[in-house]
Amino acid sequence: MAGPVTLSDVAREAGVSLATASRAINGSPTRTVGPELRTRVLAAAERLRYSPDANAQAMARGRTTSVGLVVHDIADPYFSTIARGVAHAAGRAGLQVILASTEQDPLREVELVGLLRRQRARAIVIAGWRYDDEASTSALRAALDEYVASGGAAAVVGQPVPGTHTVRVADADGARALARAVVERGYRDVAVLGGPAEHLTGRERREAFCAELEALGARVPAERVLTGGPDHAGGAEAMARLLASGARPQLVFAVTDVMALGALAACRAAGLVVPDDLALAGFGDITTLRDVVPGLTTVRIPLEEVGAAAVRLVLEAGPDAAVAGAPRVVEVATEVVLRESTPPRT
Repeated sequence: MAGPVTLSDVAREAGVSLATASRAINGSPTRTVGPELRTRVLAAAERLRYSPDANAQAMARGRTTSVGLVVHDIADPYFSTIARGVAHAAGRAGLQVILASTEQDPLREVELVGLLRRQRARAIVIAGWRYDDEASTSALRAALDEYVASGGAAAVVGQPVPGTHTVRVADADGARALARAVVERGYRDVAVLGGPAEHLTGRERREAFCAELEALGARVPAERVLTGGPDHAGGAEAMARLLASGARPQLVFAVTDVMALGALAACRAAGLVVPDDLALAGFGDITTLRDVVPGLTTVRIPLEEVGAAAVRLVLEAGPDAAVAGAPRVVEVATEVVLRESTPPRT
């Protein structure tokens, strides 16, 4: 047979209509082909060495074999490690991952959901910081509702979006446990680099940490809770402001590890040594901490497992759902990891 083999050639070889051949090979969300006809069509395709078109299969089935992953900053090891967990879980399920970054723009998040819906992604996972912004949250919920109504499945990591499956990290539990651990090591004079004021995850961590400290008799004054970006630059800038105020707390807690690394850089720029001059702790246990000296005390989140759990949620909630009903919440535990940056005080 001259030229590439087409679906029409397969239909002619099998003695069926083009529509029947398409349903047998590409599938259909509404109509099925009997076993005998399907066997005949597949045998004809094999004889002719026909290769199905992936786009045609997606159109016929109403979805592709892709999972859309939306993160806020792929350069942040927190999100890149979650992405690795998503990729591993998706690969085991025979799916590929389309990765997109919002660059911390909530409106871009909504745009990307719309783009993935138009591309017929089978599922969407959103791993990003949630902000105290009703307008952007409502817009995201509407976009996700529209996507799910079209046959997709969605899950978010972190702070919930109403009506959507969620992988929820035990941030408050981890922050409280960290507060207890540093008090047990003798720290009472503490400052907090709390991230942006409207950052819901940062707020949950800093409020739980401060509340537990106060319950243990080590209240953090309001002026010792500094806001700033949730990234390296934000941590460095907030620590520089703290040091410029003349404050020298015993310990500084940053609500993200990358902020803590920025704070560490600011300390070195100011000629201070961690932990000799002050102790430092973060949150997340990102992979880059393996190369940090001194080792950073933090709250470990099993980030790869978080990504894998999100994939399991969307596969269980999709068109071929094994689990249906109201949105589910999967809780992921955290644990304190004490390292050299917070030695016991004598």
